[in-house]
Amino acid sequence: MRRPTAIILLLTCTVVTAQLRSLPVERSGLNGYAPRFFRQKPIVESVDPAPGPAMPPPPPSDPPSSSGPGQDGGGGGGGGGGGVRLSDVMGRDRSINVFAGFTRDIESASRRLDDQGRNTTVLAPLNSAVGKLPRKPWEDPRDYQQLGADAYEGDDGRDKAQRNIQRFVEAHMVGVSPWPENTKAKTIGDDRDVWWETKDGVKFIQPGNIEVVSVASTVANGEVWIIKEVRNYA
Repeated sequence: MRRPTAIILLLTCTVVTAQLRSLPVERSGLNGYAPRFFRQKPIVESVDPAPGPAMPPPPPSDPPSSSGPGQDGGGGGGGGGGGVRLSDVMGRDRSINVFAGFTRDIESASRRLDDQGRNTTVLAPLNSAVGKLPRKPWEDPRDYQQLGADAYEGDDGRDKAQRNIQRFVEAHMVGVSPWPENTKAKTIGDDRDVWWETKDGVKFIQPGNIEVVSVASTVANGEVWIIKEVRNYA
């Protein structure tokens, strides 16, 4: 009777061994495998943090300003507040981008266009008007007469060219805005009077009888007027 008992025990061991081999395993180190349940991490129940003190609701954000570019500034110039400035709009109209580029190159002009404490009326000539000039805006016949063809060579020549272009730009910047009709004003570059008048519904800059094509921009610190010709800046 012992033999059947031994056979039963042998079969039982075989079944247990087969069940152990069928368990899923994962690598444990570099030297072998271990059943997954041997490496299972303890389960920790998540605990909600204790409620803190009640926080007041955030203040409402400021509503956006309803004033448009033409409503900012005006008159004698405002403080250093926000608003669109001349320096923001000078490059918008491609028909005057040559002159706009000159204003960025001249420090006195670029500062003025960015200054909300001083209003300005910019008389920006068309690109075609600048292109029709008998000489470049940075050239002066007197420099050629005195120094010849190399008048603008070297550091001294570049300084002369910079001064000439500054004179050109400042002759097209009137130091007032709004600028009433027939009111004599001065450009920021010299003391000569300049004014404008209306003929048949069209504005003309005087002296020179230069037609104003349009008022391109009205912003916090002034206006940009596009003009058909270049003012006399010599």
